[in-house]
Amino acid sequence: MSETALMDAFILTYDRMIRYRGTWHMERKLIFPASVFLESENEEILRAELNQRRSAARQGQAVLRMDPEEEQFLRSLCGRKKHIEMSRGVIRKGITQVTEGPLMGVEAQICKIDRHKRLARLCTSKSQNPRYIPAGLEIVEKSI
Repeated sequence: MSETALMDAFILTYDRMIRYRGTWHMERKLIFPASVFLESENEEILRAELNQRRSAARQGQAVLRMDPEEEQFLRSLCGRKKHIEMSRGVIRKGITQVTEGPLMGVEAQICKIDRHKRLARLCTSKSQNPRYIPAGLEIVEKSI
């Protein structure tokens, strides 16, 4: 694709902990397993070039425009690496406080925490069709 149509193509990943062989191991997983992100300053040229190449690609693949609020949230979490590193936190009196990592300051976006799998589920936007993304979160302490 031309440089005027496509600035960058990438995938988003996150760290998670998984236990096997008696110890915890860090793994890198895809946030959106079936998605590739295309960054462009000119959406019309990008769509035109994608349509020209559509016959070579598999049919049925959709090109979706990302909500600006969701894009800003993902950029703040992933940064230039396009990766969400593992976060750590505590739960005090039922309130989650992230003490280190990229989830610091976005505790309000956390919808669900699975302490056993060391995962958090985050809501990306407050729009009508929010997406939920996984992120690694280790709760090191819980007090009542």
